[in-house]
Amino acid sequence: MRVREVRWGELGLLRDVERAAGRCFRDVGMAEIAEDEPLSVAELDRYRRAGAAWVAVDDADRPVAYALADRVDGNLHVEQVSVHPAWARRGVGRGLLEHLAGEARAVGAPALTLTTFAEVPWNAPYYERCGFVRLADGELSPGLREIRAREAAHGLDRWPRVCMRRTL
Repeated sequence: MRVREVRWGELGLLRDVERAAGRCFRDVGMAEIAEDEPLSVAELDRYRRAGAAWVAVDDADRPVAYALADRVDGNLHVEQVSVHPAWARRGVGRGLLEHLAGEARAVGAPALTLTTFAEVPWNAPYYERCGFVRLADGELSPGLREIRAREAAHGLDRWPRVCMRRTL
């Protein structure tokens, strides 16, 4: 698996990957998440232009997964990791996380952070296997508290959410 920066012409493909990956939420009683629209091409392009969007590609250089990141309180915040289900359980997501860890180290960020669903098997339990630890509410930085407030306003708190950190 190779990871590289996203190209402008691939932004629509990222939306397709996100829709396919999102369908898995239907199987765990989260149909609203499965039906949630991916980020728009304009929003994805903002990440691409900032150098904060990467794809994992197959042998033909076609994106099969992607990751987006933001700088939050000095850390690299994993905004999104999506893997097409046809490529699940092959280490693609872990490879993207390792790439993000390398990007974080390159800019001197001490950690990766993220927010995710606490009880979905391919969310918090998966990230724990990748070296992330759950943060208690009192451990949240101002930026993470702001992200959680936006998520709550979007209705994501209907299911338990958690903030996580992986020290680098």
